[in-house]
Amino acid sequence: MWQDKLKEIIYLLENSEVNEIEASFWGRKYRVVKSPAIIAGGGLAKSADYESMAVESKSVKTVHTSAVTETNNHDKILSPMPGTFYAASSPESPNYVKIGDKVSKGDTLCIIEAMKIMNEIEAEKDGTIITVLVDDGQPVEYNQPLFELE
Repeated sequence: MWQDKLKEIIYLLENSEVNEIEASFWGRKYRVVKSPAIIAGGGLAKSADYESMAVESKSVKTVHTSAVTETNNHDKILSPMPGTFYAASSPESPNYVKIGDKVSKGDTLCIIEAMKIMNEIEAEKDGTIITVLVDDGQPVEYNQPLFELE
């Protein structure tokens, strides 16, 4: 029965100007996204595909491919996916990294939650964190800078 309601929500989303619907019923929470949020430079992100149709999940997946680019002699660690940025594994835990921390290749820098899956973002190279560009709990887009390394 809840599948029928979810199909209704998807149909409403497809036939409207709304980009995202979040609903909860029968003890479950659902989020359906038609296209990514508008990026600061104007325009929409690359894909207009459905970003998520989330059903509760408890699994944890490790992502080893965070993108790194170099500008102004500083490396930027970019988000490999859209989602929600978390600086720590739980609200009570200390942040994985903070400004001034030295990180080694493979160290966990943060978590990005996408479709109720917690994805650990790891450093691809050694360096020192000079800037944290995203606040805890803030939504991030694909290829959005998260950290600057020196």
